[in-house]
This record gives sequence, C-alpha cells and structure tokens, in this order.
Amino acid sequence: MSERVDGQTAGSAEPDGGRILPVADRAQVRAYARRLTLKHPRALAAALVLHGLAAACGLAVPWLLGGLVQDVHDGAGVAPAAVALAVAGFLAGQAVLVRYAVYASSALGEKVLAELREEFVGRVLGLPLSVVERAGSGDLITRTSRDVDSLSRTVRHAVPETLIALVTCAVTVGALVLVGPLLVLPSLLAAPVLWFSTRWYLRRARDGYLRESAAYADMTDGLAETVNGARTVEALGLQERRHRRTDADIARSWAAERYTLGLRTVWFPAVEFGYVIPIVATLVAGGAFYIEGWASIAQVTAAVIYVQQLIDPLDRLLMWIDELQVGGASMARLLGVSEVPDDREAGTAAPDGRELRAEGVRYAYREDRDVLHGIDLAVRPGERLAVVGPSGAGKSTLGRLLAGIHGPRAGKVTVGGAPLVELPLDDLRGQVALVTQEHHVFRGTLRDNLLIARPEADDDAIRAALAAVDAGDWVAALPDGLDTAVGSGGEEVSPAQAQQLALARLVLADPHTLVLDEATSLIDPRAARHLERSLAAVLDGRTVIAIAHRLHTAHDADRVAVVEGGRISELGSHDELVAAGGSYAALWSSWHGTPR
Repeated sequence: MSERVDGQTAGSAEPDGGRILPVADRAQVRAYARRLTLKHPRALAAALVLHGLAAACGLAVPWLLGGLVQDVHDGAGVAPAAVALAVAGFLAGQAVLVRYAVYASSALGEKVLAELREEFVGRVLGLPLSVVERAGSGDLITRTSRDVDSLSRTVRHAVPETLIALVTCAVTVGALVLVGPLLVLPSLLAAPVLWFSTRWYLRRARDGYLRESAAYADMTDGLAETVNGARTVEALGLQERRHRRTDADIARSWAAERYTLGLRTVWFPAVEFGYVIPIVATLVAGGAFYIEGWASIAQVTAAVIYVQQLIDPLDRLLMWIDELQVGGASMARLLGVSEVPDDREAGTAAPDGRELRAEGVRYAYREDRDVLHGIDLAVRPGERLAVVGPSGAGKSTLGRLLAGIHGPRAGKVTVGGAPLVELPLDDLRGQVALVTQEHHVFRGTLRDNLLIARPEADDDAIRAALAAVDAGDWVAALPDGLDTAVGSGGEEVSPAQAQQLALARLVLADPHTLVLDEATSLIDPRAARHLERSLAAVLDGRTVIAIAHRLHTAHDADRVAVVEGGRISELGSHDELVAAGGSYAALWSSWHGTPR
C-alpha cells in the first residue's frame, strides 16, 4: 500500500466518512433482495405453505375455547376431555408443522446467504486494483467482515422470523374476520400508532445505520494505519496526532450509534403502547356488542384470544424490522462494490515487443497535487533496473504505474508500444507482474497457494519455483510437504516464508517483466542477498525493475534510477553514478560506510 501520513493515504477516503467505494440505493437493495429470494420459488412456496398451516393449527385453539365458554354460558353439556384432546392434537400438529416450516425457511435462508457471499466475493475480486489502492483497507475490511456478519445474521434469523410473523399475522387477521367482522374494528385503533411510529423510524434508520458502518470503517482504517505504520509514527513523532485521530473516530462512531439508539428509544415504547390498545378495545367493544346482541360470548372470547395471539407475531415482525434495517444497510454497502466503475477500457493495440517505456508521466492521488512530475524512462528487454531514493520520493508510485496498476494522469506507459492501461487484465498480467512487501497466505494447502499463479503447473514445476526462491528446504520439512495446510488454522508461515511463497508464485506466473517493490524486505539481509542472486539466475533474460532500500540490489543491477521529489534525478550504472558524486554516491557512501 502507498505511504500514509497522519491517517490519510493519497486518494483515500477522508475521515469525515466520504467513501470511495459506493453504497447502493434503496431501489437497488429491494430489487436485489427480490431477485435473490424469487430465485428459489419452490422453496419459498413450501416455507410459506408450512408456516400458513402451522398458524392455522394454532388458530383452532381459540375457536375451541370460545365454543367451550359458550357451552358453559348456555348450560349445555360440556365434554372438557374431548376439548382438551382436540386442543392437544392441534398444538401437536402445530409443533410438527413449525419444526418443518422453520427448517424449510432456514434452509432457504442459508442457500440465499451462500449465493450472496459468492457473488460478493466475485465483486470484490473484480474490483480495479487502483480503486483498492486508493480506498485503503478500513472500508473494504469492514464490508467483508462486519457487513457480511450483519447480513448473515439478518438472513439467518430476521428473514425467517419476519416470514413467520407475516404469515401468522395474515392468518390470524383472517380468522378474526371470520369470527366476527365487527370485532375487527376495535383492534384497528392501534393501526395509526403502529403505522406512523414505524414510518417515522424507517425514514431515519437506514441512513443512521449507514453512518454507523461508515464510522466503524473509518475507525478500523485509522487503527490499522497506526498499527501498520507504528515505526513511522514513532520516528516522526506523530503519536499525539494519531491519538487525536483515534479519539475523533471513536467519538464519531459513538455519535452514530447514539443516534440509532435514540431512534429505538422512541419507536419501541410507541410500539409497546400500540399493543395494549387492541386488547382493551376488543374487550370493551366486545362486551358492548354482546349486550346489544351483535356478537355471541363465543365470538367475543375467540376474538380477544386472537387479538392477544396477534400481538406476538406483530411484535416479532416490528422487532425484526430493526434487524432488517441493519441488514439492509449492510446489503447496500455490499452491493455498492459492484457499482465501482472499471478503471480501464481495453483497447485494440497489441504489444509489439517487450520494451517498457514511460513518456512524460505525471500522476496525482489528489487533484492538482502531482507526486510524479514528467517521468521519462525506457527499460530495455532483459535489463535489470534498480529504483532507489528517499522515502516518499515516489518510487512505489512509479512501480505501480510501470506495472499497470494505475494509469498516469498525463503521459503514457507502454509495453511494446501498447498502453498498459488499455491491455485486458489477463494480457497485462502475462506481460508485467508486481510483487510488493505485502503478502498473503491463503487458507488451504501449500500447493493451492502456489497454483494460484499457474493452475496447470505440476509438482516438478512447483518444486523448481520453490527452489528458485530458496524455499525448498523448509517446504520439504513440513509435515505433509506440498499438501500441508497453511493459512488460518493451518501450519504457521513466517512473514519471510510468505514472501518467498509470493516470489515462487511469480516464478510460476513467468511474466516477461517484473516489478519488485521491496519484495525481499522481510527476509534477513544475508538470506535476501542469496535469494536475490538465486532469483536472478532463474529470471535471467527477463526484465526486472527492483524498488529497494538495500543498495546491494542497485549494485548488482544493469542501471540505477534515482527518484527524488517525483523526478528521476540520476540514471546510469552503479559505477557511473558513484563516480558522478551525486545523490546516489551519497546514498551508497552512507549505506555502505565507505567514502565516495
């Protein structure tokens, strides 16, 4: 990643929550949820039918109890044992149906969640690398962890519970209408309270939860920057700045969560009050209807029990609405990843040769603040070029442009005369590859980790690549060799070994031009020296651009480019630059401990 100063990377999201990665709007979220749910119509229909039958079984009990009360009132013969057996039968049937209904809806939810996760992983992997570089880690990490977890909880629990509540409410209201249409009217008194309070809440909740997620992303980003750049923070005396940044991020996150909590403290009491109204109103109105002869005692009894029963699914429905808002906000952030426009458009030009050339290249992470100023550089096929210079001079940025990660603001970078940013990504990676000091070991076998670069490679090719980066011995010593599980939960791999695996992938990928950005920085200097010589033998004939602080890399290179202030200030062989007595000679003298 690019160097950061005081919590901001060039082009990264500002701490105020402005995001480079977009967020989908409500219409997109609804359309996607509808498409994903209706993708399995049979499973959805089965779950709905089972929940409907379960609710119907539960509605038989109030009807039976109402008839029992009526018989007692009329002095008719009562058979409580028969009623009890009937109630027990319906309850047992309801329990069985609920079991299968919950299983069906949960299975549907897991299937939908799996498809959503797969689609999201595909979207993330398809993000333009330049966007990933600019966006920083906080927002993307939050989307792939916190938002995925929130959406998982929603799909696993909120969606099935909401489905159950909706079906139960519909069936219960239908039963209430059949018992006595007049007895429905008192329960409607709660509708305005529930309707207006819920609409008030929903108008504010989505934006509130989006602010929560954005604030959490900023906080994650700031903490990650501080931890990863701890040595830089200490060296530059930025501790107080980082403390202030962290305090500001925490305060913003606290304020965002306090806002959504405030919404709930208004909405929840209003909803609870709305539950009391229909029971009281049905009892009072039912009594009046019975006195007037408009309803029987059986109807009033059943209606009151139905209204009481209606509260539970209605309460679950309204309570899960809050979880649905969290899930909806998370889905909006996950879907927003697919809205990122491509950073390049494939052209028709094909490389004619392997020469890598930069002409008049300028680049800015922020408008009107160039970090590269008119770079001109031609790298001959098969040449080893070392790029050196002070920290923050623009070396890594130049490397990313030469690897086609970014496109220049002005000028052009070409390979064989074809602009890098106009090559299809597969073709680009076959021409130029970038390896940085940041590496990842994926969960799986060691073989799987290496075959990412060339899936068709056999074990002999894998072992040859490992030997080329001096990793053959420690890989052979692993419990299961190439079949050893590594990554999360597997065999521990040190940062230096992870770097060797990344370089082995590079050997397997076999591009004709390589950009190595501190690719051996985590390896012991003496081992790194040996590794670079071994790697040079394997990569003989390929173009290698090495960005390095260790100047023995420059000593072994064909030419050295010194980058200062976003410009190439010196260009030549090691001996020529030392003899010239300029910036490189001073760097060599300081690093090597010898006079010019």
